[in-house]
Amino acid sequence: MRVTRSHIDHPLAVGQTLALPEDAANHLVRVMRLREGDGCVLFNGDGQDYSATLVAVGKRDAQVRIEAATALDNESPLHITLLQGIARGEKMDLILQKATELGVQAFIPVNAERTEVKLDAARAEKRLAHWHSVVVSACGQSGRARVPTVAAPRSLQDAANALPAEAVKLTLDPQGEHRLSTLSAAPGGVVIAIGPEGGWSPRDRQTLAAAGFQGLQLGPRVLRTETAGLAAIAAVQARLGDLG
Repeated sequence: MRVTRSHIDHPLAVGQTLALPEDAANHLVRVMRLREGDGCVLFNGDGQDYSATLVAVGKRDAQVRIEAATALDNESPLHITLLQGIARGEKMDLILQKATELGVQAFIPVNAERTEVKLDAARAEKRLAHWHSVVVSACGQSGRARVPTVAAPRSLQDAANALPAEAVKLTLDPQGEHRLSTLSAAPGGVVIAIGPEGGWSPRDRQTLAAAGFQGLQLGPRVLRTETAGLAAIAAVQARLGDLG
């Protein structure tokens, strides 16, 4: 039987009774049709699942009692950061959702020369909140109890300059110096850089090279932005992470 998991941005403790936020209450009561006495699972990103029981259900609200806490150990031992050229609407949502399921621990959305999506400050703030909700939902579905970070959109130059020097930095390149068989883990984890719909421009590639990115060969075919990152993550996880 599938357990209903809901994210709560609130400290949780065994024995605690609390009112659920409106969105969580609506999902559990109106969508999942749970009633008083039914069980659910809450998580807040601290690495634990909290078993809870609905103790009161109203028209617009619900209360739960936390019965038990269970530490989860399903995070990848390999810290993967996806540096992703911002893609349009549903493509970006798909990338975030599936990469979360595959175990990515951090996302850095970047504006590249060929990025088609232009975000002013107000739109960027709204988009960031939406992206975070996509990642949280993917954690609920996939059983993760730690929520990956999603950085605010920034330029490729700024993002590349801020990366840890000890990380292995990769971008897909049919003539790249690396194959999966030549990769080895590093203390700083792995950063995978994927271009937007138009790909990396020559200037973008110079920026990546200057920041220490190396090419990774991943088959002879050209992959779309919504395919490339997911394929690379799965391949690197199989080689160095927990999919092997």
